[in-house]
Amino acid sequence: MGKYASDAQALKALVKPECVHRDVYIDPEIFQLEMTRLFANTWVYVGHASQIPNAGDYLTTEIGTQPVLASRHTDGSIHVLYNRCPHKGTKIASEACGNTGKFFRCPYHAWSFKTDGKLLAIPMKKGYDGTGLQETEAAKGLTPVGATHVYRDFIFARLASEGIGFDDFFGESLSSIDNMVDRSPEGKLVLEGAPLRYMHTCNWKMLVENQTDTCHPMVAHESSAGTAISVWEREKAKGGPTPMAVELYAPFMSSYDFFEGMGLRVWPNGHGHTGVNTSIHADYSAVPGYFEQMVEAYGEERAKKILGENRHNTVYFPNIMIKGPIQTLRVFKPIAADRTLVESYTFRLAGAPDMLFERTLMYNRFINAPTSIVGHDDLEMYERAQQGLHADGQEWVDIRRLYEPGEAEDVTELAGGTSERQMRNQFHAWLKFMNAPGDATSGEGEGRAQDKEAAE
Repeated sequence: MGKYASDAQALKALVKPECVHRDVYIDPEIFQLEMTRLFANTWVYVGHASQIPNAGDYLTTEIGTQPVLASRHTDGSIHVLYNRCPHKGTKIASEACGNTGKFFRCPYHAWSFKTDGKLLAIPMKKGYDGTGLQETEAAKGLTPVGATHVYRDFIFARLASEGIGFDDFFGESLSSIDNMVDRSPEGKLVLEGAPLRYMHTCNWKMLVENQTDTCHPMVAHESSAGTAISVWEREKAKGGPTPMAVELYAPFMSSYDFFEGMGLRVWPNGHGHTGVNTSIHADYSAVPGYFEQMVEAYGEERAKKILGENRHNTVYFPNIMIKGPIQTLRVFKPIAADRTLVESYTFRLAGAPDMLFERTLMYNRFINAPTSIVGHDDLEMYERAQQGLHADGQEWVDIRRLYEPGEAEDVTELAGGTSERQMRNQFHAWLKFMNAPGDATSGEGEGRAQDKEAAE
């Protein structure tokens, strides 16, 4: 057992109110503790119900480093299960998504399971008579995770069989999901297209922190977005409307004052968002017919309220970010202490004009793809930071911008848009759930009952 696993005080000493120790980013033991504690005790995004609309549909992913699958059962309910046959441990599903029909079948020895995970059949079952198999966990089938909850078609799961409830974990932060869904005249999102996948040779927390870092865009992206803007400055003299692409990347070069004025909101348990007052998404050109559709669906006052909320990046701790106004979601998947896979997904607003989805797709390509305009800038900074943290000249990482002594923890409050308040908020939650008492084993009680609701 390593020094941090066996010494709670040593772990606690890594996080101070205004700085964190470099080991939280580079130490392999810390990474392993995150996988067994943090990702087990928090509610982690698994997928979207629109990915598995029909009975027998499934998707596969990881919670931390644990392989799981989400399946649509015959009664319409969604189940999140460990992607492991209880016989020899073989992964049941190896594809990213698909339809298994009426049951899952292990490719090794053909044990089969209903789409809710329950054991269906074993070849030559008589061979187990008198062996005690019926008294084992294997006889129950695929093991469900500790708890599952579907919120407005967003599927979340907690590995631990006991722990913080879904509503207590997310609280008011769910308002960002609400706003993104409500932007559809039908109140529904549809995840469309494969995600853009992009491997980063850095710690996963660097990417999460960067989502609310507003002091880097005008610096790190000057050579990319800044150059593109200078080209547009020459071209716009020819007349005509501003291209959609320019509307998307130009705000990245906004001033410090603009980003400070955006504002920041933090919520308990590590969640938070930039863009309280305005954001880089606030001044896109109107899409013909869209507002009229929203007024018909919600009434004018409600429609204006929905569309007037232009949050920038909402971080859902530990590892996703959503953009409501542009309908994207990014998942930061930890692979190792110095390796992270980023998946960027796009949603269509059901019933809305196609031009909105076109803008979503263009934004995702321009900003989040390996071949994007600005994404490689961030990648370069992450890699330099991961390398630089091994230098012995300084062991601490500073996150004190706009810090006030005695800063409250686990509260909902506002701060300046360039504050590092959300980073401090995340590390408070990090320490909280790294020391939570829950375990990631499933069994009777909540693990079997599953705190879930069927997707509509």
